[in-house]
Amino acid sequence: MSADALFAPFSLKSLTIKNRFVMAPMTRQFSPHGVPTAEVAAYYGRRASEVGLIVSEGTMVNRPSAANSPNIPTFHGEAALDGWQNVIDTVHAQAGKMAPQLWHMGIVRPHASGWLPPTPFEGPSGLVMPGEPGGAAMSENDIADTIAAFGRAAGEAKHLGFDAIEIHGAHGYLLDQFFWAGVNERTDRYGGPSLVERSRFAVEVVKAIRAAVGEAMPIILRLSQWKQQDFTVKLAQTPDELAAWLLPFSEAGVDVFHCSQRRFWEPEFEGSDLNFAGWAKRVTGKTTITVGSVGLSGEFIASFKGESSHPQPLDELVRRFERGDFDLVGVGRVLVADPDWVSKIREGRTDELKGYARESLKTLW
Repeated sequence: MSADALFAPFSLKSLTIKNRFVMAPMTRQFSPHGVPTAEVAAYYGRRASEVGLIVSEGTMVNRPSAANSPNIPTFHGEAALDGWQNVIDTVHAQAGKMAPQLWHMGIVRPHASGWLPPTPFEGPSGLVMPGEPGGAAMSENDIADTIAAFGRAAGEAKHLGFDAIEIHGAHGYLLDQFFWAGVNERTDRYGGPSLVERSRFAVEVVKAIRAAVGEAMPIILRLSQWKQQDFTVKLAQTPDELAAWLLPFSEAGVDVFHCSQRRFWEPEFEGSDLNFAGWAKRVTGKTTITVGSVGLSGEFIASFKGESSHPQPLDELVRRFERGDFDLVGVGRVLVADPDWVSKIREGRTDELKGYARESLKTLW
């Protein structure tokens, strides 16, 4: 099946991109003391002429314990912002478009290096897993400061010339920890028995970002049902529950739902082969990005444990795209391993496609 349909341009508000491929965020940890280097800028620049949109690796908002490593980039402070200015200028020089992914990791286990932030990890109820303490419960003042930090970072991104904003609300990190009843035991307005109630914090983050960037700049929200702490978690059990969860974000200002699955071809609910992105588009009417093992065998969690992946055809992806299930396609590991992957797909050079191995993460090229 031809992938030609994936090379149609796409426009949304102030953003116009040349094809439907989005470079998905992939944490690289090559930014000493949180400052993106010239090598980081070159890494994104090499991919900017290929994909329609680059979403950066997760970059930290201004909270003391937002990260578990000093080499994850930040999006605050003069040195880091100067580094990001170089990144976006490099991307634009290649006629590329880019969004920073704004991130707070929440309560996570310490990095393998043993490094710790200056204050305890923070989250809704002090839990890293259900019943397992791992940090401090956030006060309402902490929550308010975090919301403001997301808004300030988005404002800085607009000032630097970025083309869109992505919020990391997936994979068991801070915003997702508020969604998850297993680790959100709060009894105030940021907790509650329903997923909609537990989404209040994230909705307020979206509103703060919309206020900071104005109406024309697209806001992307990355979500997942699964958690890195527990792959079996499913926040929304039915399409109706999914609609109840997502529509408040749409109303608050989200333009695009970036729907993370470990395998894009897996159905989200029984009785339909629609995946997460397909259902999100159906219940909200908004633009969606599908992501999860696109172009590769295996899935990315297994790759961290050493499992290699091999090139796979895009026939099923194209079939679902042409059916209208989603609008954009997130690709991560294939672009880490091969910055020319998109050109190879466009030109039919499938014999030149590369696989992915964990060693690819050890270098930045």
